[in-house]
Amino acid sequence: MSSGSQRAGRTYEVFFVLGIVAISFSAIFVRWSNTEASVIAMYRLFITNLILLPFAWRSRHEMLRLKPKQWGLLAVSGMLLGLHFLLWMNSLRFTSVASSTVILTLQPVLVMLGSIWLFKDRINRMMLLGMGIAVVGSIAIGSGDFRLSGTALYGDVLSLLGTLTISINMLIAQHLRKELNALPYNFWMFFMAACSLAGYNLTMDYPFTGYPAKEWGIFLLMSIVSTLFGHYLFNWLLKYMNATTVSMAILGEPICASLLAWVLLGEVLTGLQLFSGLIILVGVWIFMRYRPLK
Repeated sequence: MSSGSQRAGRTYEVFFVLGIVAISFSAIFVRWSNTEASVIAMYRLFITNLILLPFAWRSRHEMLRLKPKQWGLLAVSGMLLGLHFLLWMNSLRFTSVASSTVILTLQPVLVMLGSIWLFKDRINRMMLLGMGIAVVGSIAIGSGDFRLSGTALYGDVLSLLGTLTISINMLIAQHLRKELNALPYNFWMFFMAACSLAGYNLTMDYPFTGYPAKEWGIFLLMSIVSTLFGHYLFNWLLKYMNATTVSMAILGEPICASLLAWVLLGEVLTGLQLFSGLIILVGVWIFMRYRPLK
């Protein structure tokens, strides 16, 4: 491997870690807000599109020169992202940050299986070992919070369904990013997700206006931190990493989200969860160390 490839690989890994931290703030922002989850998700995406609009206008010829099949897949991808936000953000109303984010750790397993089936991706033994270690650590970090009754179970089911939708979204993204640059893919996918959420909010008769300044500030923070530096960044990385590798970022989210919830929300963080976090880091490091460069 050339030194140039090694430097590029390290750069992508830095962005990978940055994305993990960024998406980990999502749960905190949702907990701070009193607005319906579907409204939060809608505005985080519409505001993201507004931020991207000047760049999209400069690349308008590329943005509009898409094939019918690409438009169709973008629409499906966008609706899946909107549904993911709706399900997962609502799960945080019924279960804890740790429990909800731990269930999301099934994502790389689902994406891996889909990538092997659809794209013939290769997964070596060390990558499987690293993934297994990280998943075990993720389960342990939220084990004290799992409850099999009441509202917590409902929240966990919502998180599980949200994991399924984002996994399919990631597989579609891997396919489309072979043909589309990051800007057109993200812009149109975010826009279609926001429109699908807007339709849902109209159906549910949720208000589109009248929110206090605090709520608009949370919408903006979610747009910049969690969407641009999180989802946009991961979709950009799909050009340089496969979907299974990018989806491994979700295994770092329970660590960051639980630490943030401990500091900012006062949620209890036990010694077992801290030890489990170290296990996750070891698993993710093994996976990243032995992954083939794309």
